[in-house]
Amino acid sequence: MSFSIAIDGPAGAGKSTIAKRIAEKKGYVYIDTGAMYRAMAYYFIQNKISPDDQKKISETCQNVEITIKHDENGMQMVILNGENVNGLIRTEEVGNMASASSVNSNVRKKLVELQQKLAAVTNVVMDGRDIGTCVLPGADLKIYLTASVSVRAGRRYKELTEKGMACELKQIEQDISERDNRDMNREISPLRQAEDAVLVDTSDMTIEEAVEKILALCNF
Repeated sequence: MSFSIAIDGPAGAGKSTIAKRIAEKKGYVYIDTGAMYRAMAYYFIQNKISPDDQKKISETCQNVEITIKHDENGMQMVILNGENVNGLIRTEEVGNMASASSVNSNVRKKLVELQQKLAAVTNVVMDGRDIGTCVLPGADLKIYLTASVSVRAGRRYKELTEKGMACELKQIEQDISERDNRDMNREISPLRQAEDAVLVDTSDMTIEEAVEKILALCNF
């Protein structure tokens, strides 16, 4: 029997960082579903496919193989058609393409099947936009993690500038608001809080405070 923790929420809420910490403390496998969608989006960008060309996206996603592996230190690697793309998929361009292409039913079907297979055989912490509502509706614990748009934009700005990447806070805030709108209003698997999910707002919380709050909810 395997256990699963589903963490959903909008961009910049801290899902990945918090999910990784929880997986480490629980001894579970961390599955970053957002990274899988970003890897798919990166493939589309590399092949010069427009985010508006849903027909081409549907056709092209059939050529994509994405797997999750872990190195000797337990670090997750996202493998796109045999290539480790961890260092290539965290740009704003890729994030925006991922949001646009994730509405495609063929893209979602392919990735959801892989995610469900992983959760069926091992204890996982999985984060994304529709984990508790669609991917793992039977998860043992569901969390809806959020924060204000301004706080999320500030965190993203800090992350990018620390990496030496040029960016503007106002533009990031606009991108996040637009992405929220797309994610919450898309026809397929929209971003929403599952009825049995616990709301955790991290606007005024440190990472460790959020981790401890979620761990306290784990009764398994």
